[in-house]
Amino acid sequence: MEKMYTAEVTATGGRRGHVKSSDGIIDMQLAMPTHMGGQGDKTNPEQLFAAGYAACFQSALLVVAARHKERLDPDATVTAHVDLLKLDDNGFGLGVKLVVNLKGTDAAKARQMVDEAHQICPYSVGTRGNIDVQLEVV
Repeated sequence: MEKMYTAEVTATGGRRGHVKSSDGIIDMQLAMPTHMGGQGDKTNPEQLFAAGYAACFQSALLVVAARHKERLDPDATVTAHVDLLKLDDNGFGLGVKLVVNLKGTDAAKARQMVDEAHQICPYSVGTRGNIDVQLEVV
């Protein structure tokens, strides 16, 4: 295994705190979502995870499409829905649904490419067996 990149982000103050990347590109306050009693005026860890997963999965789809000698519509989208779950043992977990719209791609081909992207996407590989990830092709 070859390390290609390391992201470094430091958090202080938890869900009502602050995150900052070592290069300063991410430098933002966090807030609890309104559904959890917060003001909802800032981002939260689930939104950040959803953004990363959606972007990473879209990149995996571009790799898969190239392997199939397909060209994805520039307006193709991946929307990540990340749920914060309260588990029975009083712990917490995550659930994910990825909604993929490969505009203009045959439904069977789109499903095949989404399934293949799920096998190579680093977020999918990293969460496999730990987080329930549902794939929806629209």
